[in-house]
Amino acid sequence: MVEKIIDLLAKQFRIDPSTIDADTNIVEDLGADSLEVVDMLMAIEENFGITVSDEALTLKTVKDVADFIEKKL
Repeated sequence: MVEKIIDLLAKQFRIDPSTIDADTNIVEDLGADSLEVVDMLMAIEENFGITVSDEALTLKTVKDVADFIEKKL
C-alpha cells in the first residue's frame, strides 16, 4: 500500500518516487499546502473507491495515509 501512495504522490507533486518513503511527511517534506492535501485525498477516494472523512486531514506521513486506506478497505 505504501508503494501505491508513493506513486500517487510522485505523480501529484511531479517528483521522483525514489525521494519519497513511508516516513515522508506530506506537508513538511513535500511542501504540500492545504489545497494539495485536499487534492491528494480526492485522488485517494478516486483510486481506491473509498470515502475519506475529515479525520484524514490529520494524516501526516505516507505510512499514516497507507494505514488509513488499509483500514477503510
